[in-house]
Amino acid sequence: MFNRKNDSGLPGANAAPVSANDALLKELAIDYMHDKKIKRRWKMALFVLIGLYFVGIMIMAVGGKGTVPYGKAHTALVKLNGVIGIDTDASAEIINRSLRNAFKAENSKGVILQINSPGGSPVQSADINSEISRLREEYPNKPIHVVMADVAASGGYFVAVAADQIYANRSSIVGSIGVRMDSFGFVDAMKKYGIERRSITAGENKAILDPFLPMDPAQKAHAEKMVAQVHQHFIDVVEAGRGERLAENPDLYSGLFWSGQEAKKLGLIDDFGSVTSVARDVIGHDKIVNYTYQRDFWEQLNRDLGVAIGMGIGQVLGGPFKMQ
Repeated sequence: MFNRKNDSGLPGANAAPVSANDALLKELAIDYMHDKKIKRRWKMALFVLIGLYFVGIMIMAVGGKGTVPYGKAHTALVKLNGVIGIDTDASAEIINRSLRNAFKAENSKGVILQINSPGGSPVQSADINSEISRLREEYPNKPIHVVMADVAASGGYFVAVAADQIYANRSSIVGSIGVRMDSFGFVDAMKKYGIERRSITAGENKAILDPFLPMDPAQKAHAEKMVAQVHQHFIDVVEAGRGERLAENPDLYSGLFWSGQEAKKLGLIDDFGSVTSVARDVIGHDKIVNYTYQRDFWEQLNRDLGVAIGMGIGQVLGGPFKMQ
């Protein structure tokens, strides 16, 4: 039993007894109210985030960020940096938007695409390559030249061959005309540690290339055929873009990469140069204006919140089955 304190604050004979159950109920009530406050705050924060998300959408719908055309003759610059992928700053969406702005600018006299990329998605690379080809036809009087920085390999080179001319540094890394699909195998390790693989699929090939299952020869052959098809697409694009400039070399499409100095001998690039020298000496306008599209605050917020909200909804509605 507990004793309530009297008015003086000291235990007294007149203090009403308090049971352990009463004290426990009081403590539970306090915890309950505390939890309600926390949940209410989180709910309010969620409403604010969702509100900001839709405000961002409306702002972009009304205006959005665009490139303000430069008023004098100049060379337009677009930068492709990093891994080429759908959710990166080197995505086809970002690079193609930048290129369109660069070409349509009335006072741009030529475009330089500076590439510093080890490659990435073949689909995104092909989309950028196709858009460059389309823009060259739409603006036949505006040349586009690629200038390679440290590296323009694999998907980076896939993009580059759509340009009129390709320039690089003697020490740039160029080439890697090939395709890869990576996986691991844990079958022996599972046997060693007594791990059992449990996978339920519908479709006999749904678990193709599962690293926890032995490699099936037929499935391996299927994957190799698919990779070879993508590789041939890469080769066709390179030959269409470079044509007779390419040297006869059995290693050209083997996946090897070379220095800029060797790449020139192989016809993979046209000459040595930098953004500054190509703008000045090739295009003839040393004033360079950067048209690389940058997401503004609201667009980035919209993108990040959209991903976060989508993941939250997926966690609520998602089940154990995946189609991927």
